Amino acid sequence: MADVMNRKISIWFALAAGAFFMLSAPAASAAVLDVPVKPGALADALAAAQAGDELRLGPGVHRGPVVIDKPLTISGTKGAVIDGGGASRVVTVAAPGVTIRKLTIRGSGRLLETEDSGIFVTKDGDGALIEKNILCGNLIGVYLKGPDKAIVRGNRVEGLTDMRVNERGNGVQLWNTPGSIIENNHIIGGRDGIFTTTSRDNVFRANTFEGTRIAVHYMYTNDSTLSDNRSLGNHVGYALMYSKNLTVRGNVSKGDRDHGILLNYANASKIEGNTVLDGETKCVFIYNSSKNAFRRNRFEGCAVGIHFTAGSERNDFTENAFIANRHQVKYVGTRWLDWSVKGRGNYWSDNPAFDLDGDGLGDAAYRPNDLVDEVLWAYPVAKLLLNSPAVQTLRWAQSRFPALHPGGVVDSAPLMEPPTPTVRSMSHDRPNG
Repeated sequence: MADVMNRKISIWFALAAGAFFMLSAPAASAAVLDVPVKPGALADALAAAQAGDELRLGPGVHRGPVVIDKPLTISGTKGAVIDGGGASRVVTVAAPGVTIRKLTIRGSGRLLETEDSGIFVTKDGDGALIEKNILCGNLIGVYLKGPDKAIVRGNRVEGLTDMRVNERGNGVQLWNTPGSIIENNHIIGGRDGIFTTTSRDNVFRANTFEGTRIAVHYMYTNDSTLSDNRSLGNHVGYALMYSKNLTVRGNVSKGDRDHGILLNYANASKIEGNTVLDGETKCVFIYNSSKNAFRRNRFEGCAVGIHFTAGSERNDFTENAFIANRHQVKYVGTRWLDWSVKGRGNYWSDNPAFDLDGDGLGDAAYRPNDLVDEVLWAYPVAKLLLNSPAVQTLRWAQSRFPALHPGGVVDSAPLMEPPTPTVRSMSHDRPNG
């Protein structure tokens, strides 16, 4: 009996020791597998790989489409291409923790209804990292459809330009992808640079956009940040639509055709430290948007500085600079709006006011677009008479006869010097793939 007990005890100790060594032994390191350019090699490598492995694609064209359904890293050596052959989605990510890096990905299908994309990340692709790739010849560059906390970083996305604008896809598209970050990408062509809908808690920062319809287009996306981006020569720079609690800070719009910044049913947001330069039409257009704060922005060289429509209420404007716009403010409404907050207004380049007490504020309120402005727009040479007694008398008379001003914007504490917004340098390096 004692022998039997001793044998059982010995077996138990042996099993326990084995379990201890198995648990304490270091986990096997992930493998790095080189994938040559051969028919079926990429599909075979994806099927054989274990979670955590890295597939390193050799130079040349690897045929897609492919689906990644386990946590892997797919990277490319110089010259590595995945080509979808013009069908569907080139790369589909259907597992968490996938990284796609340093590849050229091209040749998706061209059907918006099937969401044809260079890289399509499903709701199962939480934590996907897509970085330093070149995406070209795809309908949609990268589509994040439902994953949490994905990152799209440092890519070059070249959208299609041989289709009508409304038939093109977006550079990066997001739907219901909370916590995702889109940063330091260079997006050219296509429809919109970044298009987001029905999402929240997203960060779009330090991206550059050229040749798009809208550089960044928000729809039903809340509690998000847009910072340090550059929109160069697009139709619209930053369109904030049906969204709330946005922070829009330090962005640049230069030479955008229609609007630098557009608010349409955008509410309770902060628009701070942005620069809009040389817009062909409007630096800012505000339509039915309320409770927004505009501070330390620079609006310069547009046909209209701000076009402000009725239905937009309780917006604050302070320490902004309106410089050399043909119409500083276009206001549609009959109410008087004071654009100063806590005794600080905005800078107006056409304000001839004096500052006799040296407090940095004009001694008289400023009213944009008065009769004198109308004369100056029609006859620019009349600026030589801006501080003449005749012009000052005309402005004084207008201030005493309210019928000449049925409503509009007044700045009761105009600044004498323009504040300088904090923005990234217009010459900072462009991201590339």
